[in-house]
Amino acid sequence: MSFIVAIDGPAGAGKGTITKLVGEKLGLVNIDTGATFRCVALNMLQEKIDVKEENRIEEMLNRLHIDMYPNGKIYLNGKDVTKKIREKDVNDFVSPVAVLPIVRNKLLEVQRKIAEGKDVIMEGRDIGTVVFPNADVKIYLDAAAEERARRRVLQNQEKGIKSSYEEVLKGIKDRDKRDSTREIAPLKKAEDAIYVDSTNLSVEEVVEKIIGIIKEKK
Repeated sequence: MSFIVAIDGPAGAGKGTITKLVGEKLGLVNIDTGATFRCVALNMLQEKIDVKEENRIEEMLNRLHIDMYPNGKIYLNGKDVTKKIREKDVNDFVSPVAVLPIVRNKLLEVQRKIAEGKDVIMEGRDIGTVVFPNADVKIYLDAAAEERARRRVLQNQEKGIKSSYEEVLKGIKDRDKRDSTREIAPLKKAEDAIYVDSTNLSVEEVVEKIIGIIKEKK
């Protein structure tokens, strides 16, 4: 039997950080589903594959190999892409890639397979609505766009990536619109998900709040 915790929410809400910390504290396997889409987007950019080239995308997916390690490292076809999948070109390209049915179907298989027989925590845009609609715990983690932009700029600075607050805020708002209005698996709160607004909370406060919700359900 698996115990599944699904954490959904918009870009920059802190899902990755929170999911990692909650997983470590509760001994849950952390499966970064967003990173799988980013790996596909990066591979398409590297091979100059357009979103309309379905045959080339299918061929690429058939030889795609993604590895995730407990230390947070992500490998694409044998190469460390942990930093590369977070760069601006991938950020800008991942949304149109993520809506492609052929990509979603392939990665849905991969994500469900990884979770079989494990106690897992997964974050993304549609974990509680599409990937695991019967998840034991569903959280919708949100924050004001301005706060998400501020956090993203700080993250970029730590990684040595130059970006302005205005540029990042615009990118986040554009991403929100694309993700919430797309036809396939749009970003939305599952009906039975618990809403958590992290705008005015510290990372530690969000972690403790979510751990409390999980323990209550478990």
